[in-house]
Amino acid sequence: MDRLTISSSVLLSSGYPIPRLGFGVYQNYTADTSVLEAFTAGYRHVDSAQAYRNEHKVGLAVKQSGLNREDIFLTTKCISKTHGYESTLKGVNKSLEAFGVDYIDLFLIHNPHSGKDLRLATYRALQDARKAGKIRTVGVSNYGVHHLEEIRDAGLEAPSVNQIELHPFCQQHPIVAYCNQHGIVVQAYCPIKRIVRDINDDSTKPFRDLGQKYGKDPAQIALRWSLQKGFVPLVKSEQPERIRSNADLYDFHLAEEDMALLDGLDMAEKGAISWNPVDVD
Repeated sequence: MDRLTISSSVLLSSGYPIPRLGFGVYQNYTADTSVLEAFTAGYRHVDSAQAYRNEHKVGLAVKQSGLNREDIFLTTKCISKTHGYESTLKGVNKSLEAFGVDYIDLFLIHNPHSGKDLRLATYRALQDARKAGKIRTVGVSNYGVHHLEEIRDAGLEAPSVNQIELHPFCQQHPIVAYCNQHGIVVQAYCPIKRIVRDINDDSTKPFRDLGQKYGKDPAQIALRWSLQKGFVPLVKSEQPERIRSNADLYDFHLAEEDMALLDGLDMAEKGAISWNPVDVD
């Protein structure tokens, strides 16, 4: 058994710790109550975005939780239509106001669709916002290797985080290898969506079988795989029971042969179920 707990964290290159399990609020219209439920279940990491339009509800949950601000890790993101230096700085201020906080723990470039020049301008703006104390850590999302390389080629420091679709059916090996080599923490979104969606499909039988072996549900098996791979999985739900069960991952450990079984399910790009724009120019 490893020593992971729900409060476990990994140190980012920015010098700040990030909790190893995150609570996502995409399409979550009850974020104020569900985030409070997540806090009660032990989550301390909330992943939002400007495009989700629920930063203010997340902020309400933070205030109502009674938790210390420094014990909560807040993430948000700026979508491509808002990219650009000045617009990004304005967006940071709007997010701070919406959350009702003095700083944002992690700010990501949400996607790479805006093109190289705007991507780099946005990245520089986020770095400057960090220097101003408004952001603690700068990262990216849906970035492929060539997007990460353009940051390095511009003489800028590497992002601390890259958030990508990641689960046993879509393992994104080249991107993960690059991130591991350059000290970039990999966050996994949609870590269980395909397993839950296709729960009765033949493709998800390994998760059902392992669930029986370990006394866990298939989603917990997929999340445990993600944790043991060293990723930071982001789970989402508005159902209190599911919120709690998605965090019940720390009383078992997948054996080496079971990890290998799940490793063998990779379908590369055919396994993706979200927009996954890592190959955009």
